[in-house]
Amino acid sequence: MENLLSSAASHQTLPDSFVFPADQRPPASTAAVDLPVIDLSLPRDEVRRAVLDAGKDLGFFQVVNHGVPQDAMRGMDEACEAFFRLPAEAKAAFFSEDPARPNRLFSSTVYGAGGERYWRDCLRLVCGAFPVDDATRNAWPNKPHGIREAVERFLVPTRALGMDLLRLLCEGMGLRGDYFAGDLSGGAMVVNVNHYPPCPDPARTLGLPPHCDRNLITLLRQGGAGVPGLQVAHAAGGDWIHVEPVPGAFVVNFGHQLEIATNGLLKSVEHRAVPDAARPRTSVATFILPTEDCLVRPAQELVDAEEGPRYRAVTFREFMEVYKAVGARRESVEKAFRI
Repeated sequence: MENLLSSAASHQTLPDSFVFPADQRPPASTAAVDLPVIDLSLPRDEVRRAVLDAGKDLGFFQVVNHGVPQDAMRGMDEACEAFFRLPAEAKAAFFSEDPARPNRLFSSTVYGAGGERYWRDCLRLVCGAFPVDDATRNAWPNKPHGIREAVERFLVPTRALGMDLLRLLCEGMGLRGDYFAGDLSGGAMVVNVNHYPPCPDPARTLGLPPHCDRNLITLLRQGGAGVPGLQVAHAAGGDWIHVEPVPGAFVVNFGHQLEIATNGLLKSVEHRAVPDAARPRTSVATFILPTEDCLVRPAQELVDAEEGPRYRAVTFREFMEVYKAVGARRESVEKAFRI
């Protein structure tokens, strides 16, 4: 518990263990590159084209008018922010450094082999059943008051949004509409509530290192306070671009499972998080994953007859074993699964 950044009254200096070498924290670009913002209330043909084009171009986009109620998003933001404001003793029962524990509070996850720590605390919650059952609900923290209800009210429509985006992608790529239903999206839904306290020297550390997501599709709430912190690798320029929060929006990006399943048509793009010097930031990342035994392979409709598949078929369980061994950088993961 002494490792929790959110339990300290304030941080006057940056401990050496949080300092990254300069070549591992290149500055973000000052170029004006904005993620597409897609209005999902527009005609479906228009939305379908916009979602697919944004996915191919940047691999990241934002969506508004997405059907997740504003009060559900606001309730989730407020409950999660309140959780991290709890005194240390109120969070102690949920703290664990055991990565095998599905629901837990922890700090400074290490993605690579280095010993650096990251300027974030994380509340990880798992939802293995829809509709949400008592066993799932009771495994979540019960403080602050109403947090379980807030999580459920948020997760149910957020999953529905993710599934609708997958259907739109299928329609745009010429796959049957339910291609990603079943085992490809039937794993437990994972939520990472990432909390980044004010940092005394944000230029010398990272909240999260550059990484690609391991799942199928990610929906991110940047946080109710409107504090920026997400940065995305921009392939065209080799730079990191800031993602400005859009009120009421979700940031959407693709995981490696979607890249494999679409034979590389859609890519999992590297991203990272940076802390702010003066303001805390609490974001909510929702991950839709395959079942562990799901065999993920390129869709036949997207495989060129002459070139063949670009990726080998792999169960999600095997993928995760390799992912944990090689790290979360795009180059390492792609090398492990490209044919």
